[in-house]
Amino acid sequence: MARPNRVMGAPYSEKREPFMPNTAKIRELNDAFRTTLIGGRTVITPAIAAQPDLAQIVELVKSYETFDLDNDPYAEHDFGAFRIGEQQVFWKIDYYDVDLQGGSPDPSDPAVTTRVLTILRADEY
Repeated sequence: MARPNRVMGAPYSEKREPFMPNTAKIRELNDAFRTTLIGGRTVITPAIAAQPDLAQIVELVKSYETFDLDNDPYAEHDFGAFRIGEQQVFWKIDYYDVDLQGGSPDPSDPAVTTRVLTILRADEY
């Protein structure tokens, strides 16, 4: 199994002050969703779906822990990037209202939020 290469820079510190009082709850919900793919929707772009190592890519997203100031400036664990072979892969969590008609009014409240995880190649961003 190929190992992902770290692509982002500055070390991440959990000791940063959160930007909003609910940042810790948002991060907890994002991590729970991303690591289990339960509690939201997952979108895999056609370019990623066509990869022979799709299952490995999904597992790398689920096990991702390389959060730092470059890829996680708001400490919400809502974005990640890694290389697998020659390919750079991004994943992103967005927060929508429950009807998927607009943004969530409160991403820390699962009752009013649908999380959408998108897995894509960097050149699709």
